[in-house]
Amino acid sequence: MRIDIITVLPELLVSPFSHSIMKRAQEKGLLEVYTHNLRDTTPYKQGQVDDYQFGGGAGMVMMPEPLAIAIELLQKERNYDEVIFMTPDGAMFDQKTANNLSMKTNIIIICGHYKGIDERIRQHFVTREISIGDYVLSGGELAAAVVVDAIGRLIPGVLNDETSALFDSFQDGLLAPPVYTRPANFRGWEVPEQLLCGDPKKIDNWRHEQSLKRTAERRPGLLEE
Repeated sequence: MRIDIITVLPELLVSPFSHSIMKRAQEKGLLEVYTHNLRDTTPYKQGQVDDYQFGGGAGMVMMPEPLAIAIELLQKERNYDEVIFMTPDGAMFDQKTANNLSMKTNIIIICGHYKGIDERIRQHFVTREISIGDYVLSGGELAAAVVVDAIGRLIPGVLNDETSALFDSFQDGLLAPPVYTRPANFRGWEVPEQLLCGDPKKIDNWRHEQSLKRTAERRPGLLEE
């Protein structure tokens, strides 16, 4: 999978992809992440990429021409399955979306700034708009990092134990059950006996019951869905 991220602050995306699972995914050749500084493709002086809103109003808007040039330059090199815009008014990002995107081959992600991007880019280039929550960030870079991490770890071969991703929260519509490790008795706090019984069927049943219980307590809306 290849992901190209268009941003005015590429330095914000150095650390998230330089460590841990995302680093290993790239070292294995399973994931390629490239950042592109929008100021490198603007035709305007001094790297200008934003301007005042038509009709007035507070805040600047990212201009259409620099973004169109950046997207089209990438599209000349390969076909892209999605051109994603990270925006607070996009569709809420969830595990189902992550699963879907993890099966794509090439993706472009646009990181917004200021008051957003010119609507014409959204209408003519963007294929999917994503939000990671009902709040506003200073820019789309952190949101883009969240999306890349969530879908990158699902690529076969990225995780050492591929089955671990199958049992993450939300994969089956439920929250994950509680987990425990050694020692079995810590300060008098004991691991549930079901996990120590050695019977895989009983362990699976216990975990499923705990997932249902935790989901009902913390995210009942998931059960309704």
